[in-house]
Amino acid sequence: MTAKRAFTLVEILIVVILLGILAVIVVPKFSNATATARASMVADNLRIMRSQLVVFKSQHRDVAAGYPNCDSTGAPTEAAFIEHMTMASTSEGNLAAPGTPGFRHGPYFREIPPNPLNAKSTVQIIPDGAAVPAVGDDSHGWIYKPAELVFKADSPGADVEGVDFIDY
Repeated sequence: MTAKRAFTLVEILIVVILLGILAVIVVPKFSNATATARASMVADNLRIMRSQLVVFKSQHRDVAAGYPNCDSTGAPTEAAFIEHMTMASTSEGNLAAPGTPGFRHGPYFREIPPNPLNAKSTVQIIPDGAAVPAVGDDSHGWIYKPAELVFKADSPGADVEGVDFIDY
C-alpha cells in the first residue's frame, strides 16, 4: 500500500510566512506609485492651466482671466475666472456659449479640472495687492492670482521627493 503525500503544517506555515514577507516588500511600492501618480497629475494640470492662462491673456488685450468685463478695473472673481476659461469670447471679453459665431476665442477648458490631491475644482482668487499663501490648506482645489498669473495647487504636504505641492 502506498502512503498518501500531503503538505505538513510546517511546510504550509513556511509558505505563508514567505508570502507575507513578499507582501511587506511589494505593497509599499504600489502605495508609493499612487502618490507619485497623483503628484504627476497635479504637475500636469498646473502646466496645462498655466499655459492656457497665458493664451487667454494674449488673446484678450493683455488682461488676465478672472477680471469681470475683461478689464483690470474690477476685482477678480472666481465666477468670472470660470466663465473666461469655459466659455467662448471675443477679444473685448464678451462671452457666449462655445461655438457661437463671432466668438473666436476659447473655451480653454470644458470645466476647471479637480485637484487630484483633494478632488476640489474651486479656485481661491487672490486679489491684487494681496500675497499668495505660502502653504496650501485644502480649502480650494487651486489658488490663482490674476495680477501675476500665479496658479498653484491648494494642497498641504509634499511629494515623495520632498517638494511642497504649493511650490509646483
